[in-house]
Amino acid sequence: MKKYVLSIALIFFISLEINAHVDHYSKYNYLEYELLRNNKPIGYHKYNFKRNGANLIIENEVSFKITKLGVDLYKYKAEGVEKYKNGIFTGFNSKTNQNKKEKYVNITIDQTDKSLIIDGSSYKGKADKDLIIGTWWNHEIVKKKAQISAVSGRIIEQKVVFKGKEDVKIGDKTYKTLRFNFSSSDPSLSKNKKLDTDIWYEEDTFLWVKAAFDKTGYWEYRLKKVK
Repeated sequence: MKKYVLSIALIFFISLEINAHVDHYSKYNYLEYELLRNNKPIGYHKYNFKRNGANLIIENEVSFKITKLGVDLYKYKAEGVEKYKNGIFTGFNSKTNQNKKEKYVNITIDQTDKSLIIDGSSYKGKADKDLIIGTWWNHEIVKKKAQISAVSGRIIEQKVVFKGKEDVKIGDKTYKTLRFNFSSSDPSLSKNKKLDTDIWYEEDTFLWVKAAFDKTGYWEYRLKKVK
């Protein structure tokens, strides 16, 4: 049975290696997600896809706040820009205000060896060119050994487990999805830095449909609008 399950998972990952690519999302211009905590709406996450010939720029914006009795207990605002040319990653930058604490990331490409040069509030230095920004929209993240925090530049080594196929209903629509769990590979990390997130992608399109994790409450991202 274990060998059978492993074979199924391997087939999925081989398929992703062939198909999951930035160009696969060429039909999308705008994605919007509703952010909920303990099943209550608290904010949004938006992506704007802008194309100019071989160039693709993805602008993303996240905003949410946690309130109690009309008082803002926690506020979060982030803006980022992800860049590609001919489907190849060429750079990223973001600024985040995390409850009045400023964080940032700037990523460029070393033209000699194509490695990533990260200048972030949590990490500064070079990184393997095969790493990916942890912005979730790109299904290719399921086959990466590590992701780069879009908030601080921290490199997060990850273990990805395929959990199976699931129907996800959002509003009046039901999506046929593939569910994956992302967890930190480093057991020495403190609890607040450990990755443990479930992500659902639509099976046929690789569209990011939903995310969920527990961290001082139960959080969900739910697809709200697609253009």
